[in-house]
Amino acid sequence: MMTFKFARPLAWLLLAFIIFVTVSPIGERPNTVTMVDVDRAVAYLLLGFAFALAYPKQWKMVAMLLIVGAFAIEYLQYFSPTRHPRLHDAGIKAMGAALGLLAGWVINRWRETKAPNALPFAER
Repeated sequence: MMTFKFARPLAWLLLAFIIFVTVSPIGERPNTVTMVDVDRAVAYLLLGFAFALAYPKQWKMVAMLLIVGAFAIEYLQYFSPTRHPRLHDAGIKAMGAALGLLAGWVINRWRETKAPNALPFAER
């Protein structure tokens, strides 16, 4: 299955941006008009979606790494004096990543069925 050619660079850029925003001093965090939990969930949803499209055959490994990574990146806030890691925040991020991965997985499955000579799901 071909990947979307923009998905890999986008996924890695999103991850770099998320790490920067998560561990940088609180004053450098971008201001948004939504609630902070919505920001977290949407950022990780987009991240999960991009990685699912970028690595469709490795979706299980990507899922594990992104969900565990959400907790690990949150933990990195211990090294920033102006930040405060919370289990709740990591959970929101992990849930967003899981939803993004699920959406990407659904699109990948749909693309497989639309591919020439694709077998229906039951025959694989």
